[in-house]
Amino acid sequence: MTIFVLLPAYNEEDSLPALLPKIFRALTPLPHPFRVVLVDDGSTDRTAARAQELRGTYPLEILTHPLNRGLGETIRDGIEYCAREGGPGDIVVRLDCDDSQDPAYIPALVAEIQDGRDVVITSRHQPGGGQSGVHGYRNVLSRGAGLFMKLMFPIRGVWDYSSGYRAYRWEILRDALAVFGNRFIEQMHLGFSCTLEKVVKLHLLGARFAEVPHVLRYDQKKSASKMASRPTLIGYLLLAWRYSPWLGSRRRAWQRRIAAHRTGLAPMCATAVSAVQDGVRRRGGRFLQAERSRNSRPPPGQGRGFSLAFNPQSEIRNPQLVECLCPDGT
Repeated sequence: MTIFVLLPAYNEEDSLPALLPKIFRALTPLPHPFRVVLVDDGSTDRTAARAQELRGTYPLEILTHPLNRGLGETIRDGIEYCAREGGPGDIVVRLDCDDSQDPAYIPALVAEIQDGRDVVITSRHQPGGGQSGVHGYRNVLSRGAGLFMKLMFPIRGVWDYSSGYRAYRWEILRDALAVFGNRFIEQMHLGFSCTLEKVVKLHLLGARFAEVPHVLRYDQKKSASKMASRPTLIGYLLLAWRYSPWLGSRRRAWQRRIAAHRTGLAPMCATAVSAVQDGVRRRGGRFLQAERSRNSRPPPGQGRGFSLAFNPQSEIRNPQLVECLCPDGT
């Protein structure tokens, strides 16, 4: 078993020297190998240079976006990289790179995954959890958004939907990429709504969730906030419209596809994912399908990869990061 620690970074030159020693102190006592993956999202400060400097002391795997693409694309590229590099039994832990989330909670996250959970979230709302340094408008917004998410997506065991500090079983990420493909993280440019999107789609897959108490130390944050309130709010509303049990314009279609995947009737290889992306929709009791690209089918003998291999319009910009085996082995 290998533990992957995924760090999305944008303008975090001052945070890295404080955060990396904490990560290695938390992981070194564990009886498992670990790998720290940093995705630099086109930082305009010295984040990339500082990471290279620290690489001599702390082994890092560094992925770089030449331009800033936002949290959604950064997380997507990082998850796809870990899915490609990892294997059965591995764990992927994602935490912020601004030193507001203490890596000391990683052993508790790992223990819950080993106890049978698929996704474990660090929660401010569990006994012993909380937050420090969050005041005024941001605090009100956080509480209101939390209530909205719980009402729209009532998931057993989940109370902190917006906490990005989580651990994932490698197998659940593999299945999510196989089923949803490039749409696992679809709302890439709507603020931080991708944090909720992952929970919603993993819940559709039947993931088992748990939480561990966590104290968010926003007062230790060493960089400016990247939170974009309006795009994030729009993203939350879109997710509710598309996937909530009460509205869910896309929910049933994905549930049917997931059920077919599980029964082996329609393996979720790249062509099945491409069919979803081509816009299958129901109207007047009939299924209408948008015209496919001539290049939508894989070349003979090629079944590896996701939509990028077959769809020239794919939004994936890092093909070297996204190749992954489908569950049927193709």
